Amino acid sequence: MKFTVNRIELLKKLRDVQLAISNKTTIPILTGLKIEAKNDGLKLTGSNSDISIETKLFVEDENAQLVIEETGDIVLQPARFFADIINRLSDDSFTFEVNTQLQASITSANSFFTINALDASSYPYLPEIDTTDSFTLSVRLLKRVIEQTVIAVSKHESRPILTGVNFSIHEGKLKAVATDSHRLSQRIIPVNVPEDLTFQIVIPGNSLLELSKILTDDIEEVNVALAENQILFTTEDTYFYSRLLEGKYPQTDQLIPEESSTQLTLNVQTLKGAVGRTSLLSHAGKNNVVKLSVTDDHIQLTSNSPEVGFVEEDVPSKSIAGDEVEISFNPDYLRDALNTFESGEVTLKLISTLRPFVIVPAESENNYDFVQLITPIRTSAAAR
Repeated sequence: MKFTVNRIELLKKLRDVQLAISNKTTIPILTGLKIEAKNDGLKLTGSNSDISIETKLFVEDENAQLVIEETGDIVLQPARFFADIINRLSDDSFTFEVNTQLQASITSANSFFTINALDASSYPYLPEIDTTDSFTLSVRLLKRVIEQTVIAVSKHESRPILTGVNFSIHEGKLKAVATDSHRLSQRIIPVNVPEDLTFQIVIPGNSLLELSKILTDDIEEVNVALAENQILFTTEDTYFYSRLLEGKYPQTDQLIPEESSTQLTLNVQTLKGAVGRTSLLSHAGKNNVVKLSVTDDHIQLTSNSPEVGFVEEDVPSKSIAGDEVEISFNPDYLRDALNTFESGEVTLKLISTLRPFVIVPAESENNYDFVQLITPIRTSAAAR
């Protein structure tokens, strides 16, 4: 096995593949990077218990300056060591060669490295997924859906199913929902799929975050295919596999209230700034709580931390309608929710002190295709 390649172009592929390589895996060889040299180019593979990534660098890519002299395959372990070497080489290109003793040599300008390698036949095979019934999604929309929902996945393994985002397709619409029992994010978008295509799956939130990193802005569409317990996202030169979470995702439609007694329309950035300032004191206290108070013509955020002090801030609004209400909540949840909205205005819909409230785009306040929900915190004052 022998090839010469542009260092920078290979590093781009290495960074993608390394997203799937972990030093904590129970299968030692998976801490390594699999490299395959074929006549048409290089294929790099990384995998762990959750995701697997394959990416290719083609001979026909002029920027790669790739020349394959001998085909073959090998596993370099640990993968990080190989990446560190390539990153520090002084020349624009290098030559990689493997001898019969499974030793890999890296030659570039005045540098020469020899590192031990492993037989690639011991590397696990990636699952075969039938792409006959696959469909395509806009990368821009998919990344936006991930960004708007993954904030609400659970960080606790006590309910594994909640550590993922529930994706379902029905009647030409993709619905993505995530909840950790304290908050909920939902986004619905139209998709161009066969009319009879229907499914419901749960993708780990961490997998979706890693997928977003490799779906760059220069990629317009991604192909999606499903297997029994795997999902495959494919671009022109990259395959991204993720396991699916097993179990039944809770019914969430009934959690989103259809009615409200109080509605507030506010500027996103204004509200975000007010929440950030108010939370400075709430973070310093034992209980991370901010209270929202609404009267006929007044919105106020307050936080009381006996250890530090007290803060109150009046929040300007475009409109206030409905009943007076006070509601306490975790400010980090509201800040995360506001970060998922484009600049503009949002509408907060509240029912009562202890009922969940929702945030929706102001321009589509009666359309729940995009909604963030937050459960209030019961305080001693609320209990009384």
